[in-house]
Amino acid sequence: MTRPSGEKITVDTGTGEVRVENAAGEAIYSIGTPEAFSAISRAWLRSGWDAKYVYSFTWLGRPVIQLPEDLIRIQEVIYRVKPDVIIETGVAHGGSLVFYASLLAAMGHGRVIGVDIEIRPQNRAAVEAHPMSSRITLIEADSIRPETVDKVTSEIGRPGAAFVILDSKHTKDHVLSELKLYSRFVTVDSYIVVADGIMEAVAGAPRTSPDWIWNNPRTAIAEFLKENPDFEISEPAWLFNEGTVSSRVTYWPDAYLRRIR
Repeated sequence: MTRPSGEKITVDTGTGEVRVENAAGEAIYSIGTPEAFSAISRAWLRSGWDAKYVYSFTWLGRPVIQLPEDLIRIQEVIYRVKPDVIIETGVAHGGSLVFYASLLAAMGHGRVIGVDIEIRPQNRAAVEAHPMSSRITLIEADSIRPETVDKVTSEIGRPGAAFVILDSKHTKDHVLSELKLYSRFVTVDSYIVVADGIMEAVAGAPRTSPDWIWNNPRTAIAEFLKENPDFEISEPAWLFNEGTVSSRVTYWPDAYLRRIR
C-alpha cells in the first residue's frame, strides 16, 4: 500500500463506474475490476480507521483489535506452517493470543507466547481463565530488553518451528529492534509478521501523528531487510481464489517476512 496524496474516489453504483483522481492523474474503472476494488478498499480502510471499526470484534469472548481479513489471512499461513510456537509482542485484551491459540488447538499442536510491557490485571485474569489458557504463556516485560528475549528463549525450550508476530509499539526504532531480536526465533519457511504498516497511509487522520509518514513499521522493515538477506517480503499465496482480486485488504501491508535460509 502506498499513501495516496489527496486521492479522490467517486463511486457511481448506477453506471457501475469508479473514478480515481490522484497525483498520477485520473482513471475510470468498471466497479467489478480489481483496480476499482483496490480504490474502494483504500477509501474503506481510511473510513474504518476514522470510525475505529476494528474496535468492535471479539474472538471466543475476548476483544481482538484487528481487521477481520488480516486474521483470516494469517490463519491460512499459520495452517500451512503449523508452528510449534507463535510469539506475539503486544497483548492488549488478549484476543489475538486466544485467536492464535484456538487455531493451534484445532490443529492439535502448538502454543502461544505473548509479550507486553504492561498486561492489565483484568486482561491477565481473563486470559488465564480462558479455555485456551493452557496454550498461552504471558510475559510482562519490555519486548526489546535482552532479559525478556532470554525469557522467551527459555519458554520455547527445545528448538522447533516458530512463527513471530510484532504488534506492540509501532515506532520505526522499536519495530526495528524487535525485528533484530525476534527474527532469530523464526525457522526457515516460517514468518515474522509486522502489524500496522497502514500507519504510513493514514498519517493525517484522527489519532495519528505527522511523523507516521516515516516513523512506522514499514520503514523498519525496509531497513531490516537491507541488513538481513535471510529474509524477504513474501506475500503468501491465497489457498483458494475463484475471484479476480488477488491483493489483501489490510492494515498490514508488506507485513510477511519469510525466512528463506
